[in-house]
Amino acid sequence: MTDDISPATSKPYFIEIGEESAGQRIDNFLFTQLKGVPKSHVYRLLRKGEVRVNGGRCQAQRKLELGDKLRIPPVRVAEREEAEIPENLVQQRLEGRILHEDDDFLVINKPAGMAVHGGSGLSYGVIEGLRALRPNAKFLELVHRLDRETSGCLLIAKKRSALRHLHEMFREDHQVKKVYVALLTGAWARKGLMVDAPLKKNILQSGERMVKVARDGKPARTDFRRTRKFANATLVEASLLTGRTHQIRVHALSIGHPIACDERYGDEGLNAEFRRLGLKRLFLHASELSFAHPRDNRPFHIKIPLEPELEEFLERLPP
Repeated sequence: MTDDISPATSKPYFIEIGEESAGQRIDNFLFTQLKGVPKSHVYRLLRKGEVRVNGGRCQAQRKLELGDKLRIPPVRVAEREEAEIPENLVQQRLEGRILHEDDDFLVINKPAGMAVHGGSGLSYGVIEGLRALRPNAKFLELVHRLDRETSGCLLIAKKRSALRHLHEMFREDHQVKKVYVALLTGAWARKGLMVDAPLKKNILQSGERMVKVARDGKPARTDFRRTRKFANATLVEASLLTGRTHQIRVHALSIGHPIACDERYGDEGLNAEFRRLGLKRLFLHASELSFAHPRDNRPFHIKIPLEPELEEFLERLPP
């Protein structure tokens, strides 16, 4: 068999690596295929030499090659609880939101309030929902991520080769153009500003992840351009020149204009006023993606308009 692992094995199981898995690290391959097996157990199998490639022991970081023969030892895999994914809700929230699809990837307009993947108490996210809607799809993987409360362009790879190519582009500056629309609190006098401020992640005792501007952080640059002025708010386009966690949200805070209804980095009093006016979510929308197509390098561009509830809210704001 090729690129497929039985959901439960009582004997060693042998597979041959096909084109879609070639180039992937063996630990990541096992994580994806052995759903329900703790990562610590997978690493233990690798350390003890129970997983073998072409008859020999292998390190977790080894990259698989086309035609490699894997020996998977007997392993108990927890049954996947498909009932945890409410299919009717998934269909309601995701169907009709795929705005582009070809043989290599698809672009979905992610709804606000839906995580891109399950975990941290969530039984499912966008990627699990798509897999439930397309049970026969051989490969569906996230290329990048959006915060749970952010809507807009989310890229999903349909082939391992496309995922590798797109990951490389996302890692390189200027290879992918990412534009967001955000509503900043307060009247911003500037027409534009390039924020160049390094960011550092911190984990609080509660387990909550926070990001702050710090000298020893990773380089981060966001280009803010004003597009519309209101009495107590400013609509901007924010172009990401790097891709750090919570980058736009923290950079907006750093210039004194946090994003409207940002529960983590925003102003509680201002957020309450925006909620009173009818804003029920973070006003941040991934509006545009541009990059070279992974198959033939032709230019690819997609632009997704603001969600209707955001457009309607702007019309209610005092000018």
